[in-house]
Amino acid sequence: MIELNADIGEGCDDASLMPYLARVSIACGGHAGDAASMTAALRLAEEYGAAVGAHPSYPDRARFGRRALVASEAEIAAWVTQQVEALAEQAARLGLRLAHVKPHGALYNAAAQDEQVARAIARATAALDSALMLVGLSGSQLIAAGRAAGLPVLNEAFADRRYRADGQLVSRETPGALIASPGMAAQQARALAHDGPVSALDGGAIRVRADTICLHSDTPGALKIAQAVHAALNRG
Repeated sequence: MIELNADIGEGCDDASLMPYLARVSIACGGHAGDAASMTAALRLAEEYGAAVGAHPSYPDRARFGRRALVASEAEIAAWVTQQVEALAEQAARLGLRLAHVKPHGALYNAAAQDEQVARAIARATAALDSALMLVGLSGSQLIAAGRAAGLPVLNEAFADRRYRADGQLVSRETPGALIASPGMAAQQARALAHDGPVSALDGGAIRVRADTICLHSDTPGALKIAQAVHAALNRG
């Protein structure tokens, strides 16, 4: 069965989703998170045997990291380094090691399309630990940059987000961008897992390579979505 992942440590009900997850990305101070929340999320992941990774973002708590900031490659690399190191420090205290890095929000979307942003994240990650996997939007600039930096990569697809015809995610500000129906999310996840066509919001159908499928803990009805997606994927 293809693995499911979620972003945690952002103030949502993470514990309810954990039985369905194989991998989690933990907010590490940019858009959310502090030492206490990071430690709690790490312990929760350890309890359920989920791989843990860092979820760095633009340093913008006021907007939850969902607005792009103008920054140089060096600034982006510094932000990523600082946040990943903060989580790695908490993990080390628990005897845990990070498995991956996955950007959050606007930084994730920028890295999907902007070669310079992607390169900054990939190089910062590689400098920290070349064994870390880089998780990014399937087929994106971040995946290419990760490979160029010698990192293992995971092409990520989404069960609870709609796609554009060009393979990018539909902006959260667009009506219909989120999939809140458990049945529809399960249908999309099953299609992704079997390399089937996924309907694009702006017309047509696309195919998206999926090494890991993401669920969002802040999507309305997240638990029911997780249950439906997990059940659908378990049907083989």
